[in-house]
Parts: sequence; structure tokens; C-alpha cells
Amino acid sequence: MSRAAEPLVAIYADESCLGNGRDGANPGGAGVLLEFRQREGEPLVRRDLWVSEPATTNNRMALRSVIEAMAALGRKGRRFRVVFTTDSRYIVDGMTQWVHDWSRRGWARKAGPIENLDLWRAAVEAASAHVVQWRWVRGHAGHAQNEYANHLAIRAAGAQDASNGLVDSGFDAWLAGRPAASTTHPPDPFPDDRAFRASRPLPAPRPASP
Repeated sequence: MSRAAEPLVAIYADESCLGNGRDGANPGGAGVLLEFRQREGEPLVRRDLWVSEPATTNNRMALRSVIEAMAALGRKGRRFRVVFTTDSRYIVDGMTQWVHDWSRRGWARKAGPIENLDLWRAAVEAASAHVVQWRWVRGHAGHAQNEYANHLAIRAAGAQDASNGLVDSGFDAWLAGRPAASTTHPPDPFPDDRAFRASRPLPAPRPASP
């Protein structure tokens, strides 16, 4: 199968860190909403995923959202085309620009050590199994799928639990339960297969062996 013929999946991810940047241990979570169709013309299928950490940062949980989502997709060696949507410029800029610069420098940067280097490498490795289009949306602006991923992340941060993989989604119930005065917009339609534009391939996650 050519990469162009691989199934298309939409991922919406967000992160939360309660007390991000404050002294002490700040609990956090990452939430993921995954959408796909079994076959063209069939109803949309949604799955949820969430993870948490007891002492973390927003950036760390944003990277965890990439790692966990891509790893869940890649189980059993499956490969997909993925539209990965997040409100984190840290992820979008990192995956489309920074990692390429760091890789050329042997996974280093002029300004000093790379923050969360272990997670950047894990994210690049997990995402490299797929063909990915990295997409940014403004956070807290009523984007339905992004708001739901944020809901999953905040809930995970507070409960300090995990879904342990992809589970049936609560998106429809969550959306139906939004207040009448809510500014949440209608959900984004599933990506048009013909409009998919892959970002450039990711570099190797580690320096080449001498």
C-alpha cells in the first residue's frame, strides 16, 4: 500500500497542568480525541485517550499527547495519514521546524540543552510511523473538538488517571450537555481526503551512529 492510500485519521489533542510554573508538584493531564471512518460514507467513529502525571508542565503534557496518540495508532504496526490538531504552538512549531534544526546539530541547540529532549525524541519516533499534517488552532475559542480534548486533559489532571489506550468517546454526550449560552462552535467536519497535505518527514530521533 502506498502512503497516499493509507487510512486518514483526525486527532485533536490538548494538555493541562494545574498550577503550571508554580513551586511544588503540579499535576497535569493530556487529552486526545480521535476520529476516523471504517469505510468511506460510513458514520464517523470517535475514540478518546487520556494520561496524567503527578508533577509536570504544560509542555511535557503536550508532548505526551503526541506520543500516546501516535503510539496507540501504531499498535500492530499499522500506519495512517494523520491530521494532528492542537492549540500548542510548542508542538506545531517544534514538529515542523525545531526538530529539523536540532537534528542537523546532533540533537543540540546553540542556546543550551533542549528542554524535554527525551520526550521530543519519543514524539518524533512515534509520529514517524505515520504521515502527519500538523495543524494549529486557537485555544479556548469555541473549537468543539479542541475544547473537548481540553476537557479530557483537565479531568485527567484532576483525577490523576489514564484511559489505558483508546476507549469509546464521550464527545457526543459532552457536546449535547453544553449550556445553551456556550460559545462552542459546531464540530469541524472530518478532513477532506483530497485536501490532506503532509508536513515534511521528521528526522531520525537520535544522532546517527558513527
